[in-house]
Formats: sequence, C-alpha cells, structure tokens
Amino acid sequence: MPISANRERAALPGSTGSAALLLALPALLFALITWQVVAHGPLVRLDERLSRLLVNPDRCSELLADLGNVQVAVPVLAVALGYVAVRDRRAGTDRWWLPVATAALLMALVPALVVPLKELTARPGTPAEPPGTGYYPSGHTATAAIAYGSATLLLLRRLRTDLARRTLITLCVALVLGVSYGLVRRGYHWPLDVVASWCLCAVLLSSLWLFVRAVTTPGGSQPPGP
Repeated sequence: MPISANRERAALPGSTGSAALLLALPALLFALITWQVVAHGPLVRLDERLSRLLVNPDRCSELLADLGNVQVAVPVLAVALGYVAVRDRRAGTDRWWLPVATAALLMALVPALVVPLKELTARPGTPAEPPGTGYYPSGHTATAAIAYGSATLLLLRRLRTDLARRTLITLCVALVLGVSYGLVRRGYHWPLDVVASWCLCAVLLSSLWLFVRAVTTPGGSQPPGP
C-alpha cells in the first residue's frame, strides 16, 4: 500500500473525532433550547418578544415558507437522488445505492423525530396562528434543511469545479434561510422553533456527510468524475 494512502487512513480517526466533537455543539444547543421551551425559561420570553418585532405577514413570506412544504422539498430531493443513483451506477461505483438510500432514510426520519417532539413540548403558536399547540420544532424548517441539504451533499461529489460547489452550497443555504425567514415573518413559527430545527438538522446532515464520505471515498479522496 502506498505511503500516502497510509497517511490518509491514519488521519481519518482524528478527523472523525473532530467532526464528532462538532456534532455535539448543535446537539447541546438543541437540548438547551428544548429545555427552555418546556420550562418556559427566559430564552423563551426573549424569543416571544423578538417574534412580535419580526412578524409582518405578507405574500412574499408565505411563498418563502411554502418552499419548506413536503410537496415542494421532497420532489427536489427525489430528483437529486435519482440523478446521483443513475450516474454512480453507470460509473460502476461500489455500493452506489447506499448514499442514496441513506439520504432517503434521513428524510423519512424527519417526521419520526419532529412529530413526537411537537407532542412532548406542546408549544403554542404565535398570535398570528389559530390557538393550538405543537409548533416546536419547526417541521417545515427541518423538511427544507434535510431535503435541500441532503441533495447538496450528494451532488457535491459530482461537481468538478470549486465555483460549481460554492454555487450549489450558496443556493442550498439561501433556500433554507428563505424558508426560515418566511416562517418567522409570516408568524407560522417562533424564531426558536426554527433555530432548534437548524440544530437538529445540523446533527443529521453532518452524520450523513460523515457516512457518505466513509462509504464512498476511502482515504478521503474524491471519486472520479463521470
């Protein structure tokens, strides 16, 4: 085995350990926010005051929030997964189906994680919404982040230039932030509902990235282009 390959493999445990440490940060922040929501702590009271300043329902914010609908985000992910699956299979990539299946499973996990949390926390909605509970965390934010984020992570491997990769990442971030802004501006969610979903999805997407890198790019090298 070449010396360079040995060095790359030796570097993996350290890089994985650093990534695991970074995973803990959004997880801890999510736990803190959830505790504050359940206890109705000072962070929640600040959140409610901030919401009153930000809420101003209009057509633009409603359209942005709609980008987090399952009917919009999931088909985008499905197209990306189909493209990646076809290209990787044609390229003869080992276990070409595994990253695609993992991303699909991650998308399916969103309601499995979010719905019980909504039931457990039973957070009421903003004054702009009809009376009710089950607004924490934001399901639309989570749907957008996982759908657009997973598509981006898998498509990045197929892009040849840094400019193309930066453009794709920028588009993904813009979509997720647009959905988040629309949800808060329209009054569909409190700001903390959205931030909590960011934290939850940061953990999920980072896990997906680590898994895909492990199963498709041994030694951390880039796979060959199409």
